[in-house]
Amino acid sequence: MMKSRFVSGRGAVLLYVMTLLGVGVLGTNLAAANRPNFVVILADDLGYGDLACYGSRFNQTPNIDRLAAEGIRFTDFHSNGPMCTPTRAALLTGMYQQRFGSMFESALSGKVHFDDGLPHAALTLAEGLREAGYATGCFGKWHLGYHPPFLPMDHGFDEFVGLASGDGDHHSHIDRSGRADWWHNDKLMLESGYTADLLVKHSLSFIERHKSQPFLLYVPHLAIHFPWQGPTDPSHRTLGIDYWNDKWGLISDPMNVSPHVKAMVESIDGGVGEILEALHRLELVENTMVIFLSDNGGYTHYGDSHRNISSNGRLRGQKTELFEGGHRVPAIAWWPGRIRPGVSDQTIMSFDLMPTLLSLAGALPGNAETFDGVDLSDLLLSEKRIGERTLFWKMDDEVAVRRGDWKWIRQGNRDRFLFHLGEDRGETRNLATVYPEKIASLSAAFDRWSQQISETPLFDGGQ
Repeated sequence: MMKSRFVSGRGAVLLYVMTLLGVGVLGTNLAAANRPNFVVILADDLGYGDLACYGSRFNQTPNIDRLAAEGIRFTDFHSNGPMCTPTRAALLTGMYQQRFGSMFESALSGKVHFDDGLPHAALTLAEGLREAGYATGCFGKWHLGYHPPFLPMDHGFDEFVGLASGDGDHHSHIDRSGRADWWHNDKLMLESGYTADLLVKHSLSFIERHKSQPFLLYVPHLAIHFPWQGPTDPSHRTLGIDYWNDKWGLISDPMNVSPHVKAMVESIDGGVGEILEALHRLELVENTMVIFLSDNGGYTHYGDSHRNISSNGRLRGQKTELFEGGHRVPAIAWWPGRIRPGVSDQTIMSFDLMPTLLSLAGALPGNAETFDGVDLSDLLLSEKRIGERTLFWKMDDEVAVRRGDWKWIRQGNRDRFLFHLGEDRGETRNLATVYPEKIASLSAAFDRWSQQISETPLFDGGQ
């Protein structure tokens, strides 16, 4: 539970970060060799059942399967939200995204939120690691601010190449509003090539240039987000045209989008293979942890217009929903020689990554209550189980609460659901009328959490 607030103002924040991390000690006295490199690869809209190692018989993903075989494959890993922006805010801050304002419960809109972004009062993973001596690079989709001063360069990353918006043409790099959206650091600079390929190219360059110092490489892919375009599919968008009502791409059979998505999934997998090859070639494997995950569940359909898109396996629901299909996601942690291969059924959230990586870097604040997420170092390196906790999801008027195997969902003032996920992962049996005491307990927990969030806001008007 958060007990202290961040201060606002750029200079004050940097002073706060240095004080919080004890940079005078940690940033200078830790030998670089003792600090691991981190590669965080975040797929977009990748469903729980979209990888071969999670049961797909359609998509071929040998490189990600290798990560799973040689590392820990999580079966109960959850994004902090069922859409793009919420998970990214939580992953990079270690906090519930609601602490930064209600706009972060859903996707930041290029129409409504074009001049908003992640508040500068937020301490990010990149800021924490950079103050501890790390090189930091972000190559991919940001979606936490559409232009300076809310781009990765304003939040601790030394380098950024990619898109700021929520989606862009994978070939022309035009966003949904018809704007050019391909940035090199804080400058718009269009570049030819398929988005996933370009992100890998820049990631490989970053690794090569920083092989002699600890680094954080954050690769938030655009794939498999619409427009659904594989490497050989045609470009769709051109400058100056509004695509809000035509955002999906050129789909020959809207009732069967899966061939396009298959090509996108396999493109991500190929990029993972290239990054792994570079780590081996540069002899960085023994000192590098790779995390692969998705930002939310996949779309199985989009209204009545598009079908057979992604797969969430046997989970109920899809992206934008608080059923398991909206936020239970594939996730893998790989570190040969440090992480023992296996499968973990521990309940994990995206916001656990920040305290975990700071801990492994020797830069975890002395007051671990700074974060809502928890340090998973002992789980990853020693296979120790973490204690039971109560976890929360909220998007607009929908709420979900998880404690142990029990999950309660409230959709506005209408439907209420209670599931025992240990016996019913697919959420097929609503037990709301059977265990009213469980609903009362989880509902009360949500009320306390909501009150606590409202009393410790970190949102400062986006400055």
